[in-house]
Parts: sequence; C-alpha cells; structure tokens
Amino acid sequence: MDYSQIRLMAMMKTSMAYLSERQDVISQNISNANTPGYKARELKKLDFEKLAQAEARRLALRATAPQHSAGMRDLSPHFRELKQKKTYETTPVKNNVSLEEQSAKMAENTVDFQTTTNLYHKTVAMFKIALGNSGGA
Repeated sequence: MDYSQIRLMAMMKTSMAYLSERQDVISQNISNANTPGYKARELKKLDFEKLAQAEARRLALRATAPQHSAGMRDLSPHFRELKQKKTYETTPVKNNVSLEEQSAKMAENTVDFQTTTNLYHKTVAMFKIALGNSGGA
C-alpha cells in the first residue's frame, strides 16, 4: 500500500521534514555560538492547523446535492528561515546565541519529532490491522 497518497501521512511527512530542517537551523546556531556578529535563526513555525485545513481543501469533493460546496485547492506552505529577534542575551561581540535557549529548543524539537514518528508508526500499524497482517501486499 502506498501510504504517501493518504493526506494524514503526507501531513506527518511534512511535519517531520519541518522538524528536521529546524534541527539543522538550531545546530547551526549552536555551532556559531562564538562567532562575532552571528544572529540566531529560527524557522517560521509550522501551523499544523493551517496545514490540515489546506490538505482538507485539496480533497476532490463531488457535489451530490446543490447545497454542497465544490471545494478549493491551496498550495502547501514552505518553510522560511527567520532571524530570531528575541533572545535571552546578547554578547559584547553582538552575538545573540544563547546555548541554554538553543538546547531547550533542540530538546523540544526532538520530542516533537519523536511524537510525530510514533504517530506515523501507529497509523501504519492501524492500516495493516485493517488490511490484514499482510499490510495489503
């Protein structure tokens, strides 16, 4: 079974891609903690509710009654890197990377990624149960 055709799976894949990209940005911030003038960066937060609404609109709806709507199709959002404006501190060399803050973000990101991965695995397991132990193959 091709799970990539299922909207929920596509959304989880997008979420994991975002979290992976965010991990890279956080790692760059940490590795530049002593670089003079370096400004910490952050990715624009992924709005899962907006993503879900966009994916829901992408469904091909068929009007079976005049009261039904035809539906809309939106483009999926892209990740955008932003300079981090608020930080805990700025060093005398104009570097605003706080290792404590970046470590907390990394831990949060790791938990979010693990949660999404677990949800992905549980969803696959439910499909396999519904299709029989063979998983539809």
